[in-house]
Amino acid sequence: MGQSEAIKLFEEKKVRTIWDDVQEKWYFSVVDVVAILTDSATPRNYWKVLKHRLKKEGNESVTNCNQLKMPAADGKNYKTDVADTEQIFRLIQSIPSSKAEPFKLWMSEIAAFRLDQMQDPELGIKQALADYKRLGYSDNWINQRLKSIEIRKDLTDEWKRRGLKENLHFATLTDIIYHTWSGMTAREYKKFKGLKKENLRDNMTNRELVMNMLAELSTKEISESQNPETFGEHIEIAKQGGEVARNARLELESKTGKPVISPLNAKNVLEHKKEEHESPEDLRQ
Repeated sequence: MGQSEAIKLFEEKKVRTIWDDVQEKWYFSVVDVVAILTDSATPRNYWKVLKHRLKKEGNESVTNCNQLKMPAADGKNYKTDVADTEQIFRLIQSIPSSKAEPFKLWMSEIAAFRLDQMQDPELGIKQALADYKRLGYSDNWINQRLKSIEIRKDLTDEWKRRGLKENLHFATLTDIIYHTWSGMTAREYKKFKGLKKENLRDNMTNRELVMNMLAELSTKEISESQNPETFGEHIEIAKQGGEVARNARLELESKTGKPVISPLNAKNVLEHKKEEHESPEDLRQ
């Protein structure tokens, strides 16, 4: 299923969430919810005991949870119990807590906002803008990043129109585009920047973003003009789109004497900005 991870904040406490595009619902980390409602120092143990008790009582509507991979404190993804909004509401009834009502209201607002975003995509763009500004990104970089999101969506919409599947084809074609223009796959590029689970595009400089946008825009335009029918044809078009950006990258590097591809990532740039209290030569390059 198509999923997107997010960290939501309730009273400044993190709640790991996943949006399921197919079922159009949020899944929340049960352990995170328990931690907020109980203030327990060991929320995982609290949930284990509560889950056992509820099962004995035959309350499987709460305990019959899915398990999905979510990021842990060490940066790795591990399977953990998740529950949808309805299940969480039932779980809340089993936990005496003064935070129950405000937490239910908070969850309802998250669900409503997501549905509003689906009806009005501009809301999603405004939320992304606010999130990036809160994290300390420059206005110049944010504008480029939002444009890159638009161009990426245009490309994936084109792939979907051609019958390609997100979980089956998109990653392969994206890797080909990356490798063609930058000389690195997504995995290699992230390693070069010292990243693990972080989003690669969120850690690109302006120059890198522009080159990747050019590659993806070119791929979309070529696909529209050539009308590919087989996956092999899509692969060739991804290479052609990447070549447009590679040629532009090499031309720019020859004129400026500076490499486009940078080991800079958002974390070390933003930490440096905090230390210096000014903007260094950073992701705006």
